[in-house]
This record gives sequence, C-alpha cells and structure tokens, in this order.
Amino acid sequence: MSTNILKGKRGIIFGALNEQSIAWKVAERAHEEGATFVLTNAPIAMRMGEINKLAENTGSEIIPADATSIEDIENLISKSVEILGGKIDFILHSIGMSINVRKGRHYTDQKYDFTQKGLDVSALSFHKVMQTAMKQDAMNDWGSILALTYIAAQRTFPDYNDMADNKSYLESIARSFGYHYGVAKKVRVNTISQSPTMTTAGSGVKGFNEFINYSDQMSPLGNADALACADYCIAMFSDLTRYVTMQNLFHDGGFSNTGVTQSVIDKFSD
Repeated sequence: MSTNILKGKRGIIFGALNEQSIAWKVAERAHEEGATFVLTNAPIAMRMGEINKLAENTGSEIIPADATSIEDIENLISKSVEILGGKIDFILHSIGMSINVRKGRHYTDQKYDFTQKGLDVSALSFHKVMQTAMKQDAMNDWGSILALTYIAAQRTFPDYNDMADNKSYLESIARSFGYHYGVAKKVRVNTISQSPTMTTAGSGVKGFNEFINYSDQMSPLGNADALACADYCIAMFSDLTRYVTMQNLFHDGGFSNTGVTQSVIDKFSD
C-alpha cells in the first residue's frame, strides 16, 4: 500500500539487474511511494539484465556507468541532476562482485588482481560515488545514502571468501564518510546488513542454498526477503529516519543477535 512517503524525492539506484535484485524491488517500491529516480548499472551488467523493463515500468531513465570510473560517476551524477530537475535526495549502492568467488579460488589462494578489482567494485566505488556527489554539491540537505552489506563483514563465513573483506571496507566507508557528509550537508550514510537473499550475486556463493536454509532456521523471524529489504530502504530514504546515520543496520530476522534456536538444537538431538 502506497503512502507517498517519498513524494517529490529524487534518487539514483545502482545495481538493478533483474527481478531477483534487491535494487529492482527498491526501484519498484520507490516508484510506488512517489519518488523519481535514475537507474544505473555497469554496461556489461545491463546487457545481462532486464533493466529496460524496469525503466519502462517506473518511468525512469537509464544512465550506464562503471562505478569504478570517476569519469562515469561524474557524468552519472551531473546528468541525473539534470534529468530529475534538481538535487538528489537518495542513493542506493547495491553492487558487489568477487572474481575470486566466480573463478572458484579459495580464500587462501587468491589472485590479487581479482581481489583488487572486487574491492574496487564492491566497496571503493561507494566512496567514489559519495566523493563525486559531494564535490558536485549534488545532494540535498538531509539526503540519505545506503549501501547493502552482509554480516560476513563481522563474522567468518568461509565460502563468502574475499567478499567479507569487501563488505568490511564498505561498512567502514559508510561510517567515515557519513561523519564528513553529516557535518557538511546533513546527509546521512548507512549500510543495511541483509539476510542472505536469493539474488544473482548471492547464488554465486558456494553452498548458498544450504546456508540460506540454515540462516532461516537461526532467525527468530526467518530470513527477510528482497521486498522486505526494499521496504526498509524506503523507510531509510524517507524523512522519518532523518537522525539515523553512520550505522550498520541489521535487517535479518534477528539472526545477528541469536546464538542458537530450538529448531537448530532439535536437529542435533537423538
């Protein structure tokens, strides 16, 4: 049910690949709540995905951009302000990649060129987006910037590989840049640590199906799905959360604070 909670707000959404994507759900919900926005993804991702359908359904324009390229980001942000008719109120960073994971390389046997590329795409790009937006004075006061992360930034999940390191850096950037953007423009910066979610990126992690079932059993409320995460993002983009910043916000059905559940204990009983 729409409440027009984002009516009049303008945004940029990174990472909508297909209907499984959390960014796709965020775009649909933002549109329902009255926002206008630009969609963006890397050119190669756009060729793989279905973003044109999403743009048509939400009345949005698409600006291809490599999030590791300062030139592309500068173009994206300046054109978005032009297209949307004013400064930006919200940005969603929903991109991440590990070539080591894709190539099946163990964490103890990384190819460091792969590692550096994954870090650039998954984390450093977040800094580049915010730095560019700040230099262009592209964000409205009290704007909201979000990035999606995962609890492997704090705890060890062996098969998450170097993505855990990428997410740790991503969360640190949110805290550090969030301080400076808050002082300068009252812009708030947060990360949302989401339940494991069946997306194109998530499904590439070894043992993901087994782990998503384990996580569901370990969460008092069960796993939060992509649409629920989108709803949380909408709340964070709204004026109702103006004083929340520099936080890593767990959206995981209680998984992050649960030691063990009875359903898991029962699996080990005789």
